[in-house]
Order: sequence, then C-alpha cells, then structure tokens
Amino acid sequence: MRAVVIPRFGGPEVLELRDLPRPEPGADQVLVRVRATALNRADALQRAGRYPAPAGAAAAVPGLEFAGEVERLGPGVRRWREGDRVFGIVGGGAHAEYVVAHERAVAPVPALLDWHEAAAVPEAFITAHDALVSQAALRPGELVLVHAAGSGVGLAAIQLARALGATPYGTARSPWKLERAREHGMADGFAPPADMAGMRERVMAWTGGRGVDVVLDLVGGPYVEASAHVLALKGRMMLVGAVAGGEVRLPLGRVMSQRLTVRGTVLRSRPIEERILATAAFEREVLPWLARGALRPAIDARFPLADVAAAHARLESNESFGKIVLDLGV
Repeated sequence: MRAVVIPRFGGPEVLELRDLPRPEPGADQVLVRVRATALNRADALQRAGRYPAPAGAAAAVPGLEFAGEVERLGPGVRRWREGDRVFGIVGGGAHAEYVVAHERAVAPVPALLDWHEAAAVPEAFITAHDALVSQAALRPGELVLVHAAGSGVGLAAIQLARALGATPYGTARSPWKLERAREHGMADGFAPPADMAGMRERVMAWTGGRGVDVVLDLVGGPYVEASAHVLALKGRMMLVGAVAGGEVRLPLGRVMSQRLTVRGTVLRSRPIEERILATAAFEREVLPWLARGALRPAIDARFPLADVAAAHARLESNESFGKIVLDLGV
C-alpha cells in the first residue's frame, strides 16, 4: 500500500510516499480502505519531532483521522460488514491506503457526506464534542469563547454550540477568518494582538459584563491567562492546544475567587476504551445532526496524497480556514 512516511524529523520536505505492507486486522479490529484523510496540527508536530505517536500506533506514518470502506473483518467483529462506509480516529497511520481500527472506534458515514467531507469530520467534531459537552458540560443558554475560531476544531465547536442552544464567540489572529466564521454561526469575534490587549473589554461588552461560561482554548500560551479574566463565575476553561506556548501564567486569585475550572485534554493518546466512549458519544449525539445537514465540516483545500508536503506547508502557513484533506482516490 502507499503511505506517507516520516523518514527523519524536519519540515514538510522530509515527507515521503512509500510502499509499505498492508496492515492486518486483529481481534475486534477492521481493516479500512482509506478514501480520504485530513491533516491536523499533531501531524506537523510529529513530523517536526515534537509529538511522538502514542504506544501501539504507527511511529513513522502520520495521520489521525480517516474515512473509507471496511475491507476486511478481524476475529470477533460483529458490528460491521465488508463495504460499510466508516470514519474514525486512530493514534497514527491514517495517511495511508489502509488502516486498522477497533470496530467500536469507528462510526458510520452519513449518506449526505462525500469522502472528502467525511474525512474532515472525526478529529474536529469528536474533539469539540468531547471537550465542550462530555467534559465542560455545556448547557443551552450558556456563552462560549473559542480560540482559533477558523480551525477545524474551532469551526466544529462553533456549530456544536449553536446546535446545543449556546452562543459562540471566537478569536482568530486574522480578521478575515472571523468574518468567515460568522457564516458558521459565530455571534462575534475579536482578533487579539500578541499581548492580548483589549480581549477582556471586548468579551465583557459582548456579555454585558458577565463573562463567558466556557472557553475552548486551542492555542495556549498567553491565551490561557487572558481567558481566566473573561470567564464568568464557575466558568470552565478547556485546554486543547499549545501552539502558542506550553508555559503559561495563571492568575490563581482569579481562579479561586471565581471558582473556575481549568482542565486539559487530549484525544490521540487516550486508552482505546476512552476513545471508544468518545466515539460512541459522537455517534449518539452529533451524527444525527451531520446526517441531516445541520452540521457540516469546513474544508479549506484538497491535495492528492502525493502532494502531502504541499498540504503540510499549507497547514503551517496559518492561512487555512477549516480542514485540509488528502485524497487517496475516491
């Protein structure tokens, strides 16, 4: 099978397309013929040597999400049949023509979605739903602030918040991304400077001085301290990314006096049992919206698998809006 390989750490140019042995499904696993997959920041970090694959995942083949057809069933599989359309998340190895996954860590692809759209769904919507709903317990009527509103997870979070009856606001460094995010349901947005000046004033103006109930921080760095100052009483901050820095200042007086909850989360490196639970919650609560078109993934660009280096360069340019998809022949 053809697969993207990281032969050494470096920039996008180090990526190679190689022929590798096709994986074999084990007990309770399915072999999926991948039709499309999508890029995530984790893929770029892994390529650069800053985010190794978790134990048991493909160490040299990146790729966390996929959409394709069940090619073969491993021993004990009962849920799927060969030819079923599925999508899901793995710890690595999805940037290849075939990938194996636990049968309960994949979900059925709605008929409304083509392969490219389906590939843009799993990481974005499962991550957003797990953080906002399963962990932050977002409720109807609450106010949400999403940092990196133009990213795949950010746009999924904005749509989910609207679907749940909450009001989403957002930040992005590029004002044009905020304009486009409004088309996906964002109520208003702010492009903060490097020192975050003006963010508290803007959020308080949106919320009548109350602050937001939930912050979904996909950026890290100075956004963490700034977020603590815009949360309402008993607000919840979900830390999902650290592209702006992993060492942060946290005003403990504010955290304690406002009784804030600050919680970090990852999805890729969780035990398979937890990823199964996250996938089941996504299938139960989010898939019906996707099936009727109430939620849709945002795709920035599509590249053939052979152009994976160009796709990585596009991701790292910070000019993308939504997901970057790799086409494996549909």
